[in-house]
Amino acid sequence: MTQRYTNFLYCTVCLFLFLNAAKAQNKIILNASLHPTQQTINIRQEITFQNTSNDTLKSIYLYDWNNAYSSKHSPLAKRFAEEYNKNFHLAKNENIGYTKIITATDDDYNFLNWDRKPAIDFIKLTLKKTLLPHSTVTVHLTYAVKLPNAKFTGYGFTEEGNYNLKYWYIIPAVYENGKWTLNSNKNLNNLYTSPTNYNISFNFPSKYNLTTSLPITETKKIGEINHYLLADNGRPDVRLILHQKKPFLDYDDNGLEVITDINSTDLVLADKIASTDKVLQFIKENLGTYPFKKIVVTNDDYKRNPLYGLNQLPSFIRPFQDYFQYELKLLKTTLVEYTHNTLYFNPNNEKWISDGVITYLLMKYVDENYPHMKLLGNLADVWGVRSFNLSKMDFNDQYSFLSMLVVRKNIDQALNTPTDSLTKFNEKIANSYKAAVGFEYLDKYLHKNYMADNIKEFYSQYAGKNVNQDNFENMLTANASKDIKWFFKDYVNSREKIDFKIKNVTKVNDSLLVTIKNKRETNVPITLFAIDENDSIVDKYWFNNIENEKTFKIKNNGVDRLVLNYDKVIPEINQRNNWKSINGIFSTNRKFQFRFFKDAENPYYNQLFYVPIISYNLYDGLTPGLKINNKTLLEKPFIFDINPSYGTTSKKLVGSAGLSYRAYLDHDNLYAVRFSLGASSSHYAPELRYTSLTPSVSLSFRNPDLRSNERQYFNVRFVNIHRDQSDIIDTNPDYSVFNARYSYVNNGIVNYLYWYTDTQVAAQFSKLSFNMEYRKLFDNNLQLNLRFYAGAFIYNDTNTNFFSFALDRPTDYLFDYGYLGRSEETGLLSQQYIIAEGGFKSKLQYPYANEWMTTTNASFNVWRWIELYGDAGFLKSRGLPTHFVYDSGVRLNLVTDYFELYFPVYSSNGWEIGQGDYSERIRFIVTISPKTLIGLFTRRWF
Repeated sequence: MTQRYTNFLYCTVCLFLFLNAAKAQNKIILNASLHPTQQTINIRQEITFQNTSNDTLKSIYLYDWNNAYSSKHSPLAKRFAEEYNKNFHLAKNENIGYTKIITATDDDYNFLNWDRKPAIDFIKLTLKKTLLPHSTVTVHLTYAVKLPNAKFTGYGFTEEGNYNLKYWYIIPAVYENGKWTLNSNKNLNNLYTSPTNYNISFNFPSKYNLTTSLPITETKKIGEINHYLLADNGRPDVRLILHQKKPFLDYDDNGLEVITDINSTDLVLADKIASTDKVLQFIKENLGTYPFKKIVVTNDDYKRNPLYGLNQLPSFIRPFQDYFQYELKLLKTTLVEYTHNTLYFNPNNEKWISDGVITYLLMKYVDENYPHMKLLGNLADVWGVRSFNLSKMDFNDQYSFLSMLVVRKNIDQALNTPTDSLTKFNEKIANSYKAAVGFEYLDKYLHKNYMADNIKEFYSQYAGKNVNQDNFENMLTANASKDIKWFFKDYVNSREKIDFKIKNVTKVNDSLLVTIKNKRETNVPITLFAIDENDSIVDKYWFNNIENEKTFKIKNNGVDRLVLNYDKVIPEINQRNNWKSINGIFSTNRKFQFRFFKDAENPYYNQLFYVPIISYNLYDGLTPGLKINNKTLLEKPFIFDINPSYGTTSKKLVGSAGLSYRAYLDHDNLYAVRFSLGASSSHYAPELRYTSLTPSVSLSFRNPDLRSNERQYFNVRFVNIHRDQSDIIDTNPDYSVFNARYSYVNNGIVNYLYWYTDTQVAAQFSKLSFNMEYRKLFDNNLQLNLRFYAGAFIYNDTNTNFFSFALDRPTDYLFDYGYLGRSEETGLLSQQYIIAEGGFKSKLQYPYANEWMTTTNASFNVWRWIELYGDAGFLKSRGLPTHFVYDSGVRLNLVTDYFELYFPVYSSNGWEIGQGDYSERIRFIVTISPKTLIGLFTRRWF
């Protein structure tokens, strides 16, 4: 054999291997049988894995996402706990899922060693023979799958006895760039696979109807069992739906079979077909032809990823036409399925691209088909609503608005943040909206339809292939007429904010010299609009490379004012500094705008909002009033709040007022500094008023992982109290207290830890205290609550217990607590319990300590919200011996910290339950603050 022939043969073999590796796909052959009585599937599976890399592999990794349900300490379980969802943590054994591996062999019938690494939803198979580059290995698995209850993630068996099967079998992971990409099941639908060829034999009871997007090649019925053969190539995974009834409708759209149960009760079939055709035609025009014959679009899928805003209102007050809602629901859910089955991004690292494409196309659909649709729909024309700035916003303005919601709170995250590191709000809403707003930004900067053209080209080139952000970035850059490196550097890969202002304008003959200042570190393009006195646009300019500040020369042809970002395309954090008037003394003077309740921010007005309020305390009675503030729907740095009220019992004016300035930072763990001044005036006893004035400074620290519930705070304040003189006051009625507190909280639903150290300094006393609370929810639903408190005076020159440590009911001399009757010693309101200082529930003989006190409080549940509690402690006062005290009883923990009842049983007083005044010994916790209660529901999002 000649050297030339050898070289030719070598090159031919290499070319053959390369071409086959490029085309090669994994192959899965499945034989599965469903057993509904056990909610199990028995599976025999053959996996042919293609090593497309240049590395030699000694093992392969497989996804076994069904096994994520097998432990309450799995990544899936931890994800639920982080989002304050304890349903899975408290699940019964029959509702959890798992996978039982019976055998694992290779093609030579060698048993393969396997283990679950790095988490229980992966399988590491150790091969008997090394797997060479561009070679394949076939493994055979026999296993049983116990399906979970679908109430956890939507996948598994339902309460109605149906089955929604996704991630129900074992599938190879992806090996690329020298490593395995392993995404745990965290209820994010972020399984990363390669295109796979499937041949499936699926057996199930004949009472079920099977819905799937895979072609059904053969069906037969033997007795009461249906045998279905399914086959398709180049699929990411296999979804099967089994219903005892058939809720799905089939539409044929030029050869594509659309199977859906998305419904609209008020649309007739002909209207649904017309809307479906309209939606599918739009997708085809803007993405391309779907490579498969069938697509399944379910209402369950829509619920997992809804159109936030549309789905939040009850159906009887939704302000949008039925066909509009139906089309957008169908469009979004179809786009999700369309892209999932064709664009093989790593959904944990690059989901922002597919999410951004989907949201961008939603915006484009509305622009083309419903250009006049408002954010509030038909409500925008209702009297009393139409004057709001929110009612003037277009439907597509919601995407910029909601993405800015987290920016203003300083909890936004970069678009390329891994999906499993995003907060729920960012993962579900903000990041996909920010991506789409960025695509619109590029459209305006380059030319209309720039992104639409690139999305279609990208789909055409990469559909059916593993793809990454580099492919996307390279295409956008190559097709751009201007430099867009800023888009990925400062917009995609960063959470730096955008904020420009017009610093100065100078008239020079028939020109204007405009100095624009970049207030942030983002070097992105900005628009400048020249507006005449009739609010018409005279000129529009794009300016680049403003790293600090830059002066530009523009024409002065009838310009009345200059406005940055007039069309609000650029997502700036602050638009209130975007304009200057050319004429007049005050270049940025704004008119006042009064609005009821709360509205979206209008940067061209000074907005004031008012809303009726009502509160209650025993001495003022019901106190109706008016809340006046400048709080818009998006947070602002400077806030003032004035709350005048009238006491129906005291017949006096009461209320509170405050102003604060919050600066958000990105300095290590310090993320916010807040300066505030608060004042309040009310009655603390009949005909006795108190007034407080409190300046304060607080520092807020957080974990770099925004999903963490860990927070730390340092607060310094100076509390000044003025009280009316009275015979019932045994201290100086006026006093001032310097108070500094450092606190730590990790507010988990399974493990809760909170502690603080507190110091107070006043003219007549100084004290130190330490408080720690811990809650643990065990797997068997046992919840243990522990609290420890210790406090001591450094010096105490008072001769009263008003400033002493209290065992069961603090005097609240700083007026921090929400007492309904703070001076009451008898009656129902004297039984109000606030967890503070000693934390005792029983009223004992020695309720105060003017030297030191230490207590421990504990409780645990015996059945659901019924708990047993016990308290014990020591307290010491001048001239008295140290006292040991204790109490115990039953706690009805209906809503922790918000509504609770305490029934004392035995204490230092003896048996309390048999005493005649027992009803007066019962204590209660009640919280009537709407803001506090709303926090129970919003905490899982932020």
